[in-house]
Amino acid sequence: MKNLRLKMARVEHDLTQGQLADEIGVTRQTIGLIEAGKYNPSISLCLAICHRLGKTLDQLFWEESSDES
Repeated sequence: MKNLRLKMARVEHDLTQGQLADEIGVTRQTIGLIEAGKYNPSISLCLAICHRLGKTLDQLFWEESSDES
């Protein structure tokens, strides 16, 4: 599932994928894959992204569940 919340937060800070990646010590491709939903980042990487973008884990990475009772 694509992570549009991450992309929107990054854009709000006027950062490219490459700039965000450089600031947290990963490659641009890693950020692109996370945004595309093709890579599950470690908790430490999630936290680094959250700290840089001023967001919580819930705001960027929590998936809403669809309750089907």
